Amino acid sequence: MSDSKHGPSTRLTEAGRKREWTSVPGTKGSVVNPPVWRASTHLYESIDDLAKGRPNEDGHFYYGRRGGPTQWALADALTQLEPGADGTELFPSGVAALACTLMAVLRPGDELLVTDNVYEPTRNIALSMLKQFGITARPFDPLEQDLLADMIGPNTRAVMLESPGSLTMEVCDIPALAAIARDRGVLSIIDNTWATPLGFPALQHGCDISVMSLTKHVGGHSDVMMGSASAAKPVINRIRRQAQFMGQVVSPDDAALALRGLRTMKLRLDRSTATAIKVAGWLADRPRVSAVLCPMLPGAPGHDLWKRDFHGGCGLFSFVLADGVDKAARGRLVDALDLFGIGFSWGGFESLAIPFDPAPVHTVRAWPPGIDEGSGLGVRLSIGLEDADDLIADLGQAFDAMGQT
Repeated sequence: MSDSKHGPSTRLTEAGRKREWTSVPGTKGSVVNPPVWRASTHLYESIDDLAKGRPNEDGHFYYGRRGGPTQWALADALTQLEPGADGTELFPSGVAALACTLMAVLRPGDELLVTDNVYEPTRNIALSMLKQFGITARPFDPLEQDLLADMIGPNTRAVMLESPGSLTMEVCDIPALAAIARDRGVLSIIDNTWATPLGFPALQHGCDISVMSLTKHVGGHSDVMMGSASAAKPVINRIRRQAQFMGQVVSPDDAALALRGLRTMKLRLDRSTATAIKVAGWLADRPRVSAVLCPMLPGAPGHDLWKRDFHGGCGLFSFVLADGVDKAARGRLVDALDLFGIGFSWGGFESLAIPFDPAPVHTVRAWPPGIDEGSGLGVRLSIGLEDADDLIADLGQAFDAMGQT
């Protein structure tokens, strides 16, 4: 179980550094970082030792597919950061974590309710992959929380949440939605990559499972792919068992990179959040921007719920171009950016920009309330560690390059 008596920076510094990960038994001293243990085969002392077996828990050598001290240290650190969690399972990507978690809690004939603005690969897993296993999925509007109870039927087993929503950044009332699910005996799963447990302790807010793409803020340097799922018992045991059935394992080298990134995650989140708010405020005053979808910005959609429930944010947000700006003009805007790369992912040290149109990947509602469904063209920004004034200047010259439409 996680220990939250210390502040977040202290917890990030100390987490996952048990002496069994950083020292050799019977010798004095230790090292700061858990060493990288590369091993596929784990050895037993004797036939008697082999016959006794090993508990299926982190910290017990068995076989490389169950990890070793480097992976165990990372899983232990992530568990400590998620209040209410009893364990964490690691996966080779965030999508793998989402897919395996859903398969762990769902069976043929079950139903999954999935928030309409969820990450597109999650939506594809829910509406396409799970269908092959006889599992149905239905999207729902996370901003219409009173409708969720009516949608939960006798076969509903889980609700998939994400807040802020992917691309369109809606903030929903997670505690209320999780409470509705729990009252009906339904598990609630949240993709908590945007805020991390530092900004939104999901299990404390009523969710049963917190999934993250560690590729983003935890790794932080755009050089590792990984995912995680954290939960209390017995749910985490179900996820662990499913992961082992599917042969899910991460390399110790990647685990070491994720541990390294974890140590500076709060510093990077604080910096990118502050810069994002400044950039978002500048965008809100641009005549060719009709809306800024940044819940951290006062007055933006979802700000009141974000302020109530979240302890922090990150550098990811979107904005909507004004009426009359067509796709060609949006393309000129993005192409003219110099400090922003064009690419997927986010949460790294570098800033990124991608155009998006939510309608093809939404069913219930394309845009948040108040935005014209038919006129907006979106751009998503991931703010990195560059100076805010430099990013604003880069956006300014890109708007000039976009020209009049």
